Amino acid sequence: MLDRDEIDALFPSDLPEPASWEGQYPPRDLPAGAMVTRLGPSPTGFAHLGGVYVAMLDKDLARQTGGVYFVRVEDTDTARTVEGATAQFDAAFSYFGVTADETEQNGAYGPYTQSARERIYLSYAREFLRDGRAYLCFATKEELAAAADEQRAAKVPTGYHGRWALWRDAPAERVRAALAAGRPYVVRFRSPGEEAGRVTFTDLVRGELSADANRNDVVILKSSDNPTRLPTYHFAHVVDDHLMRVTHVIRGDEWLSSVPVHLQLFAAAGFEPVAYAHIAPLLKQDGSAKRKLSKRKDPEASVEFFIAAGYPAPAMLYYLRGLINGRLAELPLEQALREPLRLSEAGVSGALVDLVKLEDISADHIATMASPAVLDEVLAWADTHDTELAAAARAEPELAVRALDIERAGVDNPRKDLRKWSDFRPVYGYFFTALFEAVTDPADGRLGGLAPEVTRALCADFLAGYQDLTDGDAWFGQIRAAAAANGFASSPKEYKANKDAYPGSIREASQVIRVLLTGSTRSPGLHLVANALGEAETRRRVGAVLDGA
Repeated sequence: MLDRDEIDALFPSDLPEPASWEGQYPPRDLPAGAMVTRLGPSPTGFAHLGGVYVAMLDKDLARQTGGVYFVRVEDTDTARTVEGATAQFDAAFSYFGVTADETEQNGAYGPYTQSARERIYLSYAREFLRDGRAYLCFATKEELAAAADEQRAAKVPTGYHGRWALWRDAPAERVRAALAAGRPYVVRFRSPGEEAGRVTFTDLVRGELSADANRNDVVILKSSDNPTRLPTYHFAHVVDDHLMRVTHVIRGDEWLSSVPVHLQLFAAAGFEPVAYAHIAPLLKQDGSAKRKLSKRKDPEASVEFFIAAGYPAPAMLYYLRGLINGRLAELPLEQALREPLRLSEAGVSGALVDLVKLEDISADHIATMASPAVLDEVLAWADTHDTELAAAARAEPELAVRALDIERAGVDNPRKDLRKWSDFRPVYGYFFTALFEAVTDPADGRLGGLAPEVTRALCADFLAGYQDLTDGDAWFGQIRAAAAANGFASSPKEYKANKDAYPGSIREASQVIRVLLTGSTRSPGLHLVANALGEAETRRRVGAVLDGA
């Protein structure tokens, strides 16, 4: 083992002692039982839906207990860091209302990015080396690969342990020679080794668990040939959660196997361990089987998928809260968002992400909103994701509200054709002058195949006495009158009985007017559409087929 001076020479001369950091980050002044939670996203890819899932739980538990929730960006894997990922995290957490209580601007326990905490980790790694809790390892990639091959052949767990721990008991002279030769090294934790035995711990979701204790001498400080000496996740997690005074770590169950090594590191450092809660993963139905929601395969794994589509945040949060605690899915949305989440009610078998169910929830939520509120949300979404729509709706805001009111305002069973904000353009876009392309060709296939001269005559008669009537029957009577004047049958049945006698029925005649007003063969009640458009615009759209003839 190297002496203290030799170890200290491996680190910056002005590196503080651990006691200095303990003083800088004292225990928090919080009520008894307050939970301090954190989310630790890694900027190696897009923001995952599971991150929002955990953040929602983190924030809710901290809020219930008078505690604190913060986000700590775990960017120690610099080789895989994706530019812009952190900004995407911020946008995702903001959209879904799970922003941190504590940030660089108002928090006293930062930095909140691990790459900016390098000196903290170095202080504790040096302390581990000084008293033999860690050691230098100069094993090459080739040596480690050969050891793993030998372990697999011997059918023993792979890792740096036992006789494969090449530098664990290396004489100080050998270590000095490697340092003098300039060989790169990592710092490894000296685990209890082969005599580690078993460990028992309580998981706040899964209850008491038992597992083999860690026997692997894990790396705690990455290679010395890196310009920045950053820790591995295991070591950073323990040091940061201690100094930032985290009380509860909620994370996916893929981290269950890491608990034994984390508990060893907490104990070796003399820190009180955090309480762990490992939640079940989000799943997807794939044929007859269910599998974990995949970043690589499933677009809905990305938070950006939901933001870009414009799923309302309250509906998303309601849905996700129901996945965590099933009882909340049975409550009205506003009540469910107020009710506390409970770790004791979290499932252990996985939660299925069902987009059909989510869209039903979202449609129900939007149907309860007043039209001006819907427009505000659509505009906020469209400013980023559909600027043409945003400009068109802002140019005619009163029209937008009138359109949204159709079969929604003041009715017992409102329309539910909006499931997300991106549905607004296909459902309501035709109302806006800037987005609507008038039909000018009387032979357009959408008009039902009527002879052009019949279409023009029908429209001319409709416009000749047109009035913007609010009574539906009276308004539709204007189509009936124009149709009768041009020889249309008064009913589909009458037309079907003698097709040669008529150009069509009232159905075909009304379809012409529908297409000219909306560009589509399907729409809400025609008189409601025309009332929303107003008389001048209604005349312009129907008359376009005459002007273009």
